Amino acid sequence: MAVAAVLGWAGLAIQLYLILYSRWTLEASLIGGLLSFFSYFTVLTNTLVAVVLTCEWTSRESAARRWFLQPWVSSAIAVSIVVVGLAYSLLLRHLWHPEGWQLLADELMHDVMPLLFLAYWWWCVPKGTLRLRHLGLWVIYPLVYFAYSLLRGHELAVYPYPFIDVGTLGYPQVFLNAGGLLAGFVVIALIMIALDRWRGR
Repeated sequence: MAVAAVLGWAGLAIQLYLILYSRWTLEASLIGGLLSFFSYFTVLTNTLVAVVLTCEWTSRESAARRWFLQPWVSSAIAVSIVVVGLAYSLLLRHLWHPEGWQLLADELMHDVMPLLFLAYWWWCVPKGTLRLRHLGLWVIYPLVYFAYSLLRGHELAVYPYPFIDVGTLGYPQVFLNAGGLLAGFVVIALIMIALDRWRGR
């Protein structure tokens, strides 16, 4: 658990350093770099993953720790990080070929952490408590993120992912792409609910 938590934070730290260093060399705003860092669904979800693993690793009781370790919360994050890994592999991996530290950050956030957190969910999260009603709560996260990305993109003309770039694709195609991703999210969530019930029995 300690190794998984450290790897999670390491991937985020490397990616943050790379973004801020790039902004520094361009003499651009570091605050803008920080906002850009947290504009990615990958970064937000990996942050949640690292928080859950850290809560599991440490023993200090707190309201935040109890909340993050609830099965329905950990399961929601598990669904999201699986979507991160699959979406990157299917839609984004072929678009660029990172090297060096960027390659390490990409591998940690898109490959290593999804697998580690899925293993954590399978072995450590109590099973048998998930219900279909939880799905309605889980989809709030990607929906809010999508709305924020469109609003931010409208104001700054910058979109975090090419498949939601309204300037290039237009709103109809972007909403179609987002609908496909949301459908994938729901399918993965239903599979995990089914697995939870099976393990619970």
